[in-house]
Amino acid sequence: MNTQRKGAGRTALVTGASAGIGAEFARVLARNGFDLVLTARRGGRLIALASELERQYSIRTRVSAADLSVVETSAQLISELENDGITIDFLVNNAGHGMHGPYRNTQWKSQRDFLQVMVLAPCELIHRVLPSMTRRRYGRIVNVASVAGMIPGTRGNTLYGAAKALLISFSQALHSEQRGTGVHVTALCPGFTVTEFHDVTGSRAAMNRLPKMLWLEADRVADAGYRAVMRNQAICVPGLQYKTIVSLVRMLPIGIAHRIAATR
Repeated sequence: MNTQRKGAGRTALVTGASAGIGAEFARVLARNGFDLVLTARRGGRLIALASELERQYSIRTRVSAADLSVVETSAQLISELENDGITIDFLVNNAGHGMHGPYRNTQWKSQRDFLQVMVLAPCELIHRVLPSMTRRRYGRIVNVASVAGMIPGTRGNTLYGAAKALLISFSQALHSEQRGTGVHVTALCPGFTVTEFHDVTGSRAAMNRLPKMLWLEADRVADAGYRAVMRNQAICVPGLQYKTIVSLVRMLPIGIAHRIAATR
């Protein structure tokens, strides 16, 4: 299917757009003609990305440096856009981070902020843009989840897989609810992807020991997610290696799958 410039005259909001999958999703959307609203905590990076995409693709951009761990941020962001007459046609919920280490050793505020960014903010942003998408009979929503949400939870990343599993189940339910409305919903579930994620969580040394064949490139992940939501695919798992892993895990008895995951 030819999706080039499908976004002309439409606007996409990308969270966590300053690097990694979020930045690559912004590039895919710009290449397809969408105007962009880019948000993340690092405003300087957003400005540089916005300038690059405006020059290269002749689109309009808007930058909003914002912290989604603050409860009021999602509402404020959508309210500001609505007040300026900006309608969101394509939403990419990509913002996120990890927390490494035993759950018992973490601070509750850190875990609460983690859940706010990973679960509550995406759910709220969708809740705020979905009614108008449905009325206009056009909308695209991508929730960037993870293969981690499709396999038993692993130690040291206690809430990460759980948060991604919620996003996957939520996306599937929304996909069913929105059937026939013109609104497409996709959970994008990559495996290990070359980004700054593991540098931020302090797990880069451990990740460097993984086989190269397990690593995905962020631009290919974003492109796969874009193509999946445009054809209204509920779940997208990029990479044959991860499609195989997920299929094998699903065939295992749950107890065995859990014991394998517990050895990580």
